[in-house]
Amino acid sequence: MSKILSLVIVGFGGMGSYHVQLIEGNQNIKVSGVYDIADERQQAASQLGFKTYPNLEAVLQDSTVDAILIATPNDVHKEIAIKALEAGKHVVCEKPVTINSRDLLDIIDVAKNHDRVFMVHQNRRWDEDFVIIKDMYDHHKVGEVFHLESRVQGANGIPGDWRHLQAHGGGMVLDWGVHLLDQLLFMVKGKITSVTANLSFALGDEVDDGFISYITFENGVTAVIEVGTTNYVKLPRWYIKGTEGTALIQDWDLSGERVNRNQSAEKSEPKPIRAGQGLTKTMAPPSESATIRYPIEKVETKMESFYDNFVAVIRGKSEPIVKNEEVYRVLVLIEAIFKAAETNEVVKDFDVLNHTLDQANL
Repeated sequence: MSKILSLVIVGFGGMGSYHVQLIEGNQNIKVSGVYDIADERQQAASQLGFKTYPNLEAVLQDSTVDAILIATPNDVHKEIAIKALEAGKHVVCEKPVTINSRDLLDIIDVAKNHDRVFMVHQNRRWDEDFVIIKDMYDHHKVGEVFHLESRVQGANGIPGDWRHLQAHGGGMVLDWGVHLLDQLLFMVKGKITSVTANLSFALGDEVDDGFISYITFENGVTAVIEVGTTNYVKLPRWYIKGTEGTALIQDWDLSGERVNRNQSAEKSEPKPIRAGQGLTKTMAPPSESATIRYPIEKVETKMESFYDNFVAVIRGKSEPIVKNEEVYRVLVLIEAIFKAAETNEVVKDFDVLNHTLDQANL
């Protein structure tokens, strides 16, 4: 039998401690220790029964440690990852993996040179709402999807401390945008042809407290990606339009519906309705027989869990579900969003938007 892999968590804040729950009960990997620069977090880890390390060097010098999880502020991900890979450890890194795409290329280069596995925890590929929408997209349940809108919105501002600071890689594009963009590119294949964006600084921080981006693909699909932290009334989590219907998921509770055109119904002229101070046929609702309504139903995913996949990749039994090529493309798209917002222009640099690791000579 293959031995159980030993993993040490570096950074035992909210996400670091959450990984304990993700790994708990896994028969192939276990959390064996923790290192954090904050004494109170070290004490919290010790009370949970984990070995604590006095510094990062002690973690990397421990020959019993097979892998580390990096769950620190974003700006130190690269430094820790490279040190760990050079020490012969496999690495899981929280998102965003780095603040810029060039830094990720440096990490990937080191991982290849030392024959270690480096994977990014883009966990929201497993979100139920996304799995449902991707299933609708892949199986044409509303016909050919030509437009989609993906949003997360709240009214609590930017959480925590370092997320308010540019030097640490704060802001909502990097915090939440990286998730929504990863989902988008995982679902909609093909080249991007244009990007526009607007960042919000309503709260007065040096980093964005939200953003809206409009993305167009070569296959004609358009997408609105939006994150807000000042929204006391939220828009739907998902809204997609296809040639045969429309679907909406309101929130993570999966409330919503899918409405399809009834292809067997006879076509009839819509009846005009009173709309404000006028009449309209164009905006009148379709007749009851013209559409079929479906509730939102869960979809079983066939993907391995993240950590099962991570272990399988280390053992040479599987390909990564979250590929570094895909993570790199998301970072390039994030850079295009920042550029579009800064210049107030449409970014149409096709070569940059669709840059691949092969083109980066890695």
